Amino acid sequence: MTQNEKVLAAFEGRVRQLILRFQELKKENEELYQMVGKNEDEIKTLKEKLSRSEQDYNTLKMARMMEITDGDLQGAKDRLSKLIREVNKCINVLSGEKQK
Repeated sequence: MTQNEKVLAAFEGRVRQLILRFQELKKENEELYQMVGKNEDEIKTLKEKLSRSEQDYNTLKMARMMEITDGDLQGAKDRLSKLIREVNKCINVLSGEKQK
């Protein structure tokens, strides 16, 4: 084998190694793109879930505020009714004293 043939064989071996390495890297690149796509889908799903959770939280917060407001309103109505009954009792007592 001549010197040129040896150089050519070495060059050919290097080219084959580069081709094999290229194919490995290409396969790894495809796997990484798949992972990125999967992660992007998961991120999208989690963002949607977060958005729904925030909406649910705001809805519950609003309902709780309305519940407290309604409870306060009912409590205020009850206190007012009690005061009206007490005033009516006082009026009846005073009316009874005037008649005597």
